[in-house]
Amino acid sequence: MKTKIPLHSKILIGLALGVAWGFISAWQGWPPSFTSNYIEPFGTIFVRLLKMIALPLVLASLIVGVSSLSDVKKLSRMGGKTIFIYLATTVLAITIGLVIGNLIRPGETLPQKTRDQLMATFGENTSKALEGAESLKDISPLQPLVDMVPDNIVSAASNNTAMLQVVLFAVLAGVALISIPREKAAPVIAFFDGLNELTIKLVDFIMVIAPIGVFALMGSLIVDIAGDDPGSAFELLAALFWYSLTVVSGLAIMVFVVYPILLRLFTKLPVGRYFRAIRPVQLLAFSTSSSNATLPLTMERCEKNMGASEEVCSFVLPLGATVNMDGTSLYQGVAALFIAQALNIPLDFTDQLMIVLTATLASIGSAGVPGAGLVMLVIVLESIGVPTSGIALILAVDRILDMCRTVVNVTGDTMVCAIIAQSENALHPPAEVD
Repeated sequence: MKTKIPLHSKILIGLALGVAWGFISAWQGWPPSFTSNYIEPFGTIFVRLLKMIALPLVLASLIVGVSSLSDVKKLSRMGGKTIFIYLATTVLAITIGLVIGNLIRPGETLPQKTRDQLMATFGENTSKALEGAESLKDISPLQPLVDMVPDNIVSAASNNTAMLQVVLFAVLAGVALISIPREKAAPVIAFFDGLNELTIKLVDFIMVIAPIGVFALMGSLIVDIAGDDPGSAFELLAALFWYSLTVVSGLAIMVFVVYPILLRLFTKLPVGRYFRAIRPVQLLAFSTSSSNATLPLTMERCEKNMGASEEVCSFVLPLGATVNMDGTSLYQGVAALFIAQALNIPLDFTDQLMIVLTATLASIGSAGVPGAGLVMLVIVLESIGVPTSGIALILAVDRILDMCRTVVNVTGDTMVCAIIAQSENALHPPAEVD
């Protein structure tokens, strides 16, 4: 009898082989063009396939889920709880990042020579983030609310960065289906129910090639970082060791301390079973660095393996993929402290309180902005009077840390999904978890 290899094990194997390929390729001096031309495209195809079905899945599952409710007040109650918990965990994440940053003080460990080298090497790369932040300076504080409303649903549905607009349309469509005669609504609901089942099956098909996609993504990433001189890359990473350690420590506290505590307090879901249910989601988030690309698998695992109802998953998770960024917010707090410490700029309690406020608001309004994390970091730095050119100090390790903070982002989404499902009596864990 053949033993079935779990999905998370296959992804882990692909990830390990990709890392091995990247290091071997760099050390042997193989041309990076081979990896970029013949291996990286498989990773790009994999991510595109995931993004391809993300919006149809959100649209169909949310319309079906909302239309199945007999009481619109239940949707309103669920939405209020979801947004409150997302905001609370974001503030908590930033606070943890600031506390650890003040304890370790990683910016003070950076030698002046390394600081000058980083500024010279990556200074030009900050221009894109600065341009993105410049375009956001003069917008209204209520602009994120305006951006939620689509002026063309077809256009919004063709754009993966407009997830909130699709969520709003789907919620309104679901409420409208409740409000019209059942015989009129039935064909529409049946169509979207069928579309929902179709996209869930497509998730299963796409995840068959997940190990290959993860291998390609990790292999190309390591080759890009190492380049032609892997030794210098390691020296650069070592110079930023304390900064990276500070960020990763904060992220680990969120995943292994904060989230399990919240699960124990507000759900009956065993922590071990919860982590077994979302392991493939975390590994995929680490590989793709994209909450949106991971969303189809996140919804499938939360519904089938964690036991949350479809109506909860289809509402909480797409919203979280857009506005809940605990990992990104924590990183912004640590990064702001690190840059200020490295540039010998003291930050008092008021400055750090401003970091909490600005990073929280930035996490809500960051949807649809290319390079959102760095763009929002520019806004955080300007709010406390720290030169934005200091972003060059952290760019060398940003890609790796982006992978780690995406894991925290999606883990936070699933944790909130479990809490909301429990509060709605819609959490029924299966007997077995794959």
